[in-house]
Amino acid sequence: MLASGVPEAGDAAVVSLRTIALEWGRIGCIGFGGPPAHIALFRELCVAERKWLTEAEFERAITATNLLPGPASTQLAIYCAWRLRGTRGAIIGGLGFIVPGLVLILALSALFLSGSPPRWVRGAGLGAGAAVAAVAVSAGLGIARPIWRRSAGELRVRVVLYALAGAGGAALAGPWLVLVLLGAGTVELVWRGFLDRGLAGLQGWPVLAAISDPGGSGALIWTALKVGALSFGGGFVIIPLMQSDAVSTYHWMTHGQFLNAVALGQITPGPVVQTVAAVGYSADGIPGGLLAALVAFLPSFSFILFGAARFERLLVNERVVTFLAGAAPAAAGAIIGAAIPLAAANSETWQFVVLGAAAIALLGLRRPVVPTLLAAGALGSAVALLGAPLPHN
Repeated sequence: MLASGVPEAGDAAVVSLRTIALEWGRIGCIGFGGPPAHIALFRELCVAERKWLTEAEFERAITATNLLPGPASTQLAIYCAWRLRGTRGAIIGGLGFIVPGLVLILALSALFLSGSPPRWVRGAGLGAGAAVAAVAVSAGLGIARPIWRRSAGELRVRVVLYALAGAGGAALAGPWLVLVLLGAGTVELVWRGFLDRGLAGLQGWPVLAAISDPGGSGALIWTALKVGALSFGGGFVIIPLMQSDAVSTYHWMTHGQFLNAVALGQITPGPVVQTVAAVGYSADGIPGGLLAALVAFLPSFSFILFGAARFERLLVNERVVTFLAGAAPAAAGAIIGAAIPLAAANSETWQFVVLGAAAIALLGLRRPVVPTLLAAGALGSAVALLGAPLPHN
């Protein structure tokens, strides 16, 4: 075994690339329910069943990937495969986890986001989309609770301020939200006195975020890059990062279609980040969907392939932890704040009834997201078939 944790080629414990492709692909096909479900599936496979990793190694992997921007469960999938077979394992495992859901979401995008889908299909999309605002609040609170529990004393005051800034940014700032997230992390670095001791690695990000985009493919690449490299706090933070670009700035889709895209990202297996493929599909068909997915997932592969050997140092890096102490609560606030424009995108009375029912199911009864969205979609389809008014896309 190498010091980096990657098995040597002659090690009897080396896992075949075929096994990685099959097992990671299997999880990519059945991984409904978001990061908690993905983590449970990989723990069952890698720790409990095959004993490829110890419990301690797996927990450290979770901690490290949660410190990185971007989709944590995708990075966990890539990292676990990297531990078994290095670079080739990471690429094969990562693709195995991502591709099944990506193929499905592109197929569903062609059905739900086409110019004239059947009435029952439109109703299903509008019903599931109506519930998305409640999903945003539920997801944001899920991220905010552990942050609040870990905080104490005066840090809680700053956590609240960062969360409020993120919520305001999602509701009002539109394409500038990424600067709010970066700013919250920077403020925490300044507060704790780290600004003059190593912020250089972060200084380029706000500059990058401020670059004016020329539009076209460049606009899609920038939107997808924000999703993959600048999202802190879990997969759902991509929603406020994409919404303004997709609907208001570049007009790739209507508010209703964006709600459909978010719902599709929730009910398909694999990482929620592949919602960006639905946005890319609206921008430029299948090529746009594939381009958006490539750009969004490339940072996850890069973080692992070039940085996994340094994960142990990342876990104790005070600057990284401090930056996220500001950025993470801002991201949680942004997710909750995104519920305001998401709810405002509904226009029919029956959609608000569906939204209220979804809020009760998710926030009051603590029901899972996927069954709730499927039920909302079924209700919307039934309402449409009964002749209820449907908003124009």
